Amino acid sequence: MRKICVVITARPSYSRIKTALKAIQEHPNLELQLVVAASALLERYGTAVNYIKADGFHIVAKVFNVLEGENLTAAAKTTGIGILELSSVFENLQPDIVVTVADRFETMATAIAASYMNIPLAHIQGGEVTGNIDEKVRHSITKLADYHLVASQDAEQRVLKLGEEPTSVFNTGCPSIDLAKEVQGLNQLNFNPYEKYGGVGAQPDLSNCYWVVMQHPVTNEYQNSRKHVETTLEAIRQQTEVPVLWFWPNVDAGSDGTSTGIRAYREKYDLSHVHFFKNMQGNDFLNLLDQSIGLIGNSSVGIRECAYLGVPVINIGSRQNRRQRGKNVMDVNYSTQEITQAMNQIQTNPRPTPATIYGEGDAGEKIAAVLAKVELKFHKTIVY
Repeated sequence: MRKICVVITARPSYSRIKTALKAIQEHPNLELQLVVAASALLERYGTAVNYIKADGFHIVAKVFNVLEGENLTAAAKTTGIGILELSSVFENLQPDIVVTVADRFETMATAIAASYMNIPLAHIQGGEVTGNIDEKVRHSITKLADYHLVASQDAEQRVLKLGEEPTSVFNTGCPSIDLAKEVQGLNQLNFNPYEKYGGVGAQPDLSNCYWVVMQHPVTNEYQNSRKHVETTLEAIRQQTEVPVLWFWPNVDAGSDGTSTGIRAYREKYDLSHVHFFKNMQGNDFLNLLDQSIGLIGNSSVGIRECAYLGVPVINIGSRQNRRQRGKNVMDVNYSTQEITQAMNQIQTNPRPTPATIYGEGDAGEKIAAVLAKVELKFHKTIVY
């Protein structure tokens, strides 16, 4: 039995890996060692660990390493603490392969600890490009990783151009598309968001559709995070005829500015058509998106899952800059006018055609199969 240690550090990471966790857990030749760390453990960011437990996964270790501050210094120190703590976890667990997910700064700690301990490292969702610090983290992890489980053909080619061995690069698709496939075709919202998830604010009627908003700070523009979110808030304030479900930002540098901007705006203006949530289970969130008019913000869910579901997206600013996208995405600047125009356009246009850029809904099983068969190695021949 190969011991596969997967480290989850944030709420988006869980939806990015959930079906792979299930496939690893059910594989006859694999043993899942699940470690939950960083903001995935924190109540203020939705306590993703509760959903992980509810889905039946056994957690072998928890790592509390988030340093308060929500700025660049805190992010760097959080990464450092993560290296210290995860090194001890890996020493105790003795995994055969460590799996790290995507590109958040906390994932760097997983990659560094595993690499320096000569533990084979698998990286999910490498090779993509974006407009913030995540791109540096993502490509750095690619160079540390021994196996690359990429989500698209574009990403596969980029990892190869970085000099990685072709035999170590696998285009599995994105596991979050597996979840999107499960909700596709439900044709209705099959739960009550207010009753199931609480949240704060008004509870407008959702029967005639609604918008979803998820806007995070951009780490290399974090000083402007409050200003950025206020442009979106103003566009939402002016569009009172349609309900809005707004989700709290990630724990990134600048998230305090985003959160403060939302709270201040909420106190100053009438937002009686808006309800705010901290978090939601992956399947429910995708069901919510699938039945919405569209998504507004800068989350990668608009680029990935929404492309597969054919959900219109208003992508704001530079956070997803250059990431491969489908025809469902409209890119706008931090401008109330541009956001408003895009909202009006989406409401009058036909729904976009779904796209399978990031997979066809079988990534979890493909990832487990790769982890079960690859040669165990912690060194590589670089191809230039």
